[in-house]
Order: sequence, then C-alpha cells, then structure tokens
Amino acid sequence: MKQTALILGLVAFLASPVAAQWLNEPVWNSPKAGTGVTISGDYARPDSTSGKGNAFGGRVSLGLSTITFTAGVATWKPDGATQSFTSIGGNAAFRLIGGSLLPVAVNLQVGAARTDSANSTPAQTRVTGAVGFSVPLPTPVVSIEPYFSPGIRHTSASGGGNSTEFGYAIGANASFGLFGVHLAYDSQKLKGGGSRGVFGVGAHLGFHLPMGL
Repeated sequence: MKQTALILGLVAFLASPVAAQWLNEPVWNSPKAGTGVTISGDYARPDSTSGKGNAFGGRVSLGLSTITFTAGVATWKPDGATQSFTSIGGNAAFRLIGGSLLPVAVNLQVGAARTDSANSTPAQTRVTGAVGFSVPLPTPVVSIEPYFSPGIRHTSASGGGNSTEFGYAIGANASFGLFGVHLAYDSQKLKGGGSRGVFGVGAHLGFHLPMGL
C-alpha cells in the first residue's frame, strides 16, 4: 500500500513542471562566459515540494568567447523511491554584453533535456529559455561572479501533458585559477499555484583561454 501511494504521488508530481532542464538540479549559468573547456560536478537537494532526495550530475562546457555549449547528465532519486531518474541534455548560452573590459555581463541561454521514465512515471522533455545577469567582482586571488537568471521552462510528458511556467536561478561562480566552485538556488512556479525550490552546489575545473579572443 505504501509503495502504491509513493508511485501515485510521483506520477502526480512529475505531471507538473519541476526543476527545469536536468531534473531537480538548478539551471546553472555563467553570463560572463569565456573560452576553453570546463568540467563540472554538481550536487542538488530538492525541497519537499520537489520530492526531496539527492541529485548528482556532471557537465562539460566548451566556451568560444561569446558562445558556450554545454552537455551533461544527471541522476535524481526521490526519498523512498526504488529507481533513479536519469536526465541527458545540453544548452547553449550567448553572451550579449560583457567581457574583460565591462563590469557587467548579460547572456541568453536555451537548453533541453530528456528524462527517462522510472518508478512507473512517463518520460519527459524539458526546454528552458532564460536571460542571465551577472556582475563579476574585482576581488584578488579569487574570481567571483554572482548572477541572476530568470526565464521560462516548458515541460512535455510522453503520452500527453504540457506546461510552461516561470522560474529563476540565483547563484554564484567562484574560481581559484583552474579550480572553482559554484552554487545556486532555483525556484519555479507550479501549475495550479505554489512553487518548488532546489539548492545546488558543485565544483569545476576550467581550462580557459583569455576572454575576448
């Protein structure tokens, strides 16, 4: 009986929009961008509205000055579930303003991810579109980039069911040379009212070329 109730709850939960793109991870962003390759490892903890549990992911980004392409995979296991949900996807970010000579950066980010079916719930595809704003801080030793990224998240489920909702991510990226850390809180409106939140942290290794090339 308990297992049946859990499955029914997950079906109802995944029929509504959740943390966009990679399931139950923040929509990561870096408006200032750059050039080179960045490898990121992520951990996220959804709130009770999102099903709790733990999400782990990995991403690889290629920065070509004003354009950054990212591909990644993430897995999330809700509390009490027997299976994990796996999401595979990617995004592209286009820097509109910013660089080595400007104190602010603005970008446009579009992405999509596919989440396989699990725990008797259907597969889903999520598409995101967002604008990012950041003000890189001129601090010594460490480079800090706080950012705010609002946008639209569209969710479609296999067998029917679509929803488009507003969401935002607020976070920061910090780099100590090649090594860095990142964190973000992601909030998204839910169909029918309310919202859900996800907090994420991670580390990254960046092999960058000078910005502006």
